Formats: sequence, C-alpha cells, structure tokens
Amino acid sequence: MSSRLMDYFNKQPRLGVLSTANREGKVDAAVFGSPMMVDEKTVVMGLGNNRTFAYLQENPNAVFTIMEQGATLMDWKGLRVYLKMKEFATSGAALEDYRKKIAMAAGKDAAAMIHASVTFEVGEVRPLIDMGQGWEKSI
Repeated sequence: MSSRLMDYFNKQPRLGVLSTANREGKVDAAVFGSPMMVDEKTVVMGLGNNRTFAYLQENPNAVFTIMEQGATLMDWKGLRVYLKMKEFATSGAALEDYRKKIAMAAGKDAAAMIHASVTFEVGEVRPLIDMGQGWEKSI
C-alpha cells in the first residue's frame, strides 16, 4: 500500500462504515470516524463493548468503507478497505495509551466509552465503485 492511501484514510473530518459479521453470518454495520492507519498495512481503532467488538471476536474479518461526494451529485468517490483483526486489548498500556489519545482529540467522555483498542491488518483495498480503475483512481 502507499502513503497516498494513508493520507486518504486518515483525512479528517471523515466518517466511514465498519461492516462485520459474526460466525453465523449475521451482519453489523456501524459508523466510525476514529479508525487510523498507522502504517501502510495497519489500522487501529477503539471500540466500545458492543456488537461490532463481539462480532470481531467471532470473525476477525471486516471492511471499512469511506465515501465522499465529489464535484457533482453523481460523482462519488471512496474506498473499501478490507481488514483482518490481528489483536485487541481490553486492559493494559496499549488501551490506556489509546484512551489518552482519544481524550485529547474527542474529550474524556469519548475516551471513557472505549472498551478495547483493536489492531487490524489491511488485506485489500478496492474502489467504492469498482469499474476496473483501481483504488488509486477512485480517490
């Protein structure tokens, strides 16, 4: 992956949808603004003690979809970033460090809602609308 992907992924403000499925295939989708790409293959985020976190413990695969309107109503751009959870922490230094970063960016109340810090590996990146152009031409 490239630094261009990191720049696009981390651009703020932005929202995306993290989609997960449990082991039975029941799907969940939740809106997040906090996932950050820390290097070209790694995404980190904080999660509450919620359905998204429960599903990831059953099935580590997810997709984070970023969408934004272009110059016209018909001009949408964005990415689908396919992820696999590698690890999570519900206690310890990694979680406390993440909570401190969230407190600085979003306040103490937001930090208090974080139950786990989660680390994902980026597996694949695809355009929002795939017409064979590759992800680089869709942002």
